[in-house]
Amino acid sequence: MTQFIEVKPLGMETIVPTVGDVVTAKITVVNQRFAKCLIFCVGHKILNRNYRGVLKKEDIRAAERDSVEVQKCFRPGDVILARVLPQTELHHYQLTTAENELGVVMAISKNDSSGVPMVPISWDEMQCPETLIKEHRKVARVVSENNCLPSLS
Repeated sequence: MTQFIEVKPLGMETIVPTVGDVVTAKITVVNQRFAKCLIFCVGHKILNRNYRGVLKKEDIRAAERDSVEVQKCFRPGDVILARVLPQTELHHYQLTTAENELGVVMAISKNDSSGVPMVPISWDEMQCPETLIKEHRKVARVVSENNCLPSLS
């Protein structure tokens, strides 16, 4: 029988992503087949260390999965919300953005050196408020926590 011993710093909670968790990550690499990212939050909890994640082309959108162009969904530096899928490889977490509430939540235009965040204008486009340049993204439909509360009136 194999036994494991885990050593944790006193008072620090170790949080790791698990299947079904919604995570916040930063895109690092984009190619034709996938996007790589670094996971830095699980739910509302900031992690003590980053974990590697990957979004495969077929896990980006729920519809039209075969026609997805990864480069039109994400760019390096984008901050995304994604859901953790069952792990198929040891070295990274498999992620999906194939829900309306998942995708890019913050992006900087590739043409903007001032670092002004773009704003979503549709489910697949964001726009720089200064230059008005539009760029394709898989935009998350962010739902405010306040909208989840029942109306008291």
